[in-house]
Amino acid sequence: MSNLDLDELRDELADFARPAKAVGRSAREERIVAGFEEIQRFVEQHGHAPRHGEDHDIFERLYAVRLDRLRGLEDCRTLLAPLDHQGLLDGDESAAAALVDDLDIDDLAAELESAAGDESITQLRHVRTSADKRVAEEIADRDICEDFARFEPLFVAAQRDLDAGIRTARPFVRDAGLLKADIAEGQFFILGGQIAYVADVGETFRAPNGETDARLRVVYSNGTESNLLRRSLQRALYKDEAGRRITEPAAGPLFAEASDDDDLASGTIYVLRSKSANPMIAAHRELLHKIGVTGGDVARRVANAKLDPTFLMAEVEIAATYELFNINRTRLENVIHRVFDPARLDVEIKDRFGQPVIPREWFLVPLFVIDEAIGRIRDGTITDYQYDPKTAKLEYKPA
Repeated sequence: MSNLDLDELRDELADFARPAKAVGRSAREERIVAGFEEIQRFVEQHGHAPRHGEDHDIFERLYAVRLDRLRGLEDCRTLLAPLDHQGLLDGDESAAAALVDDLDIDDLAAELESAAGDESITQLRHVRTSADKRVAEEIADRDICEDFARFEPLFVAAQRDLDAGIRTARPFVRDAGLLKADIAEGQFFILGGQIAYVADVGETFRAPNGETDARLRVVYSNGTESNLLRRSLQRALYKDEAGRRITEPAAGPLFAEASDDDDLASGTIYVLRSKSANPMIAAHRELLHKIGVTGGDVARRVANAKLDPTFLMAEVEIAATYELFNINRTRLENVIHRVFDPARLDVEIKDRFGQPVIPREWFLVPLFVIDEAIGRIRDGTITDYQYDPKTAKLEYKPA
C-alpha cells in the first residue's frame, strides 16, 4: 500500500462499493431499473447475457430485446450505468439504437413490465409481437406496489386455481355483453402477460362523454400497481389479444358450446318465439320469448305446443338453443328466470278445458340480451346482473 495515497485508495475501493440506490426516482425510472435488474438476475443464473435467436428460450429472447433497447436510449444508459456491475450496457450502441426506432420512454417502461410467452393461458405466458404496440396511453403509470405482500397470496391462489381448473381464463372480447360495469372489486384479469387484480374501485363519476366511470387501484402479479380508469382497463383488455377474464372459482363452466370427452350431457337451454295470433302477443312477437331448460329433445318438447298453455296454446318457433354439460338444469333455469323476472309476461291463458293458467317462462326480452345472459353464465358473472326493462339491458347489481 506504500504507493497508494488516500485518493488512490478511495478510487480502488470504489470499484468494490455497492452502488447507492438513487433517491427521488420517478415511478417510470423505478420500472426501468426493475426491468434491468430482471436481466441482471438472468445473467447471474445463466452466466451470460441474454441472446437472440429462435433456438433460445422465449424469456432469454425477450430480455435480449429489452437490453438492446436500454443500450439504445441515452437516458436509460445514464440511469442504469451506476448499477451495471456486469457490463451489460457495453454492447453495440449503434445496433441497439437502430432497434429503438420511435420508442419513447413510456413505451419502454411498458415493455419492461414483465411478460412471457407460451400458448398456455393458465401459465400466463402470452407475449405480443413487436408489431403489436402496447396501449400505454390507455393505462395509467404503474408504480411499485409497496404493500404487495398483502396481495401476493391472492395471485398464488389464483394461479393455483387456474392450474387445477377451478378457475378458467375467458377471452375478453368486445361485444354487447361486456360493459365497463363488468370490472368490479375483487376480480382478476390477465393483461400484458400479468394477472391483474382489481383491489379497489373508487366513486363513480360521469365522464365528459356522458358515460359513468371510476378510478381503480389495480395490482399486478409482478409487484406493480396502477391507478387507472375502469374505461382504460377495459379498453386495454380489448386491445390485448391475450387479454382474459379469470372466472370466479365457484362459477365454473355451467355449459359449453362443445363438450370434452369426459363431459356428461345435461340438456339444452332453449329460447322460443310464439306464433300465436293473439293481438297482444303478435304485437310483441320479436320481443317475447320463452326461456327454458330441457333434458330431452327440444323439437319433441314443443311438438304439441298448441295444446299446452305453457306455450300459450299456439305453435312456437325455436329462436336459439345452447347445449349444456355437467350442470344442474333446475338451478340454471331458476337463475335465468331470476335475472329476467322484471320482464316476465303477466298473462292468463285458458287451457283446452277452459281452466285459467298463468305461464311463467315467457319474458319480454330481446334475443341479443338473452344471448348476453348466456355469455355471462359461461364466464360466471350472471349472478351479479338483472335485466332492466326500462333500458332493455342487463344491469350490474352485485349482491
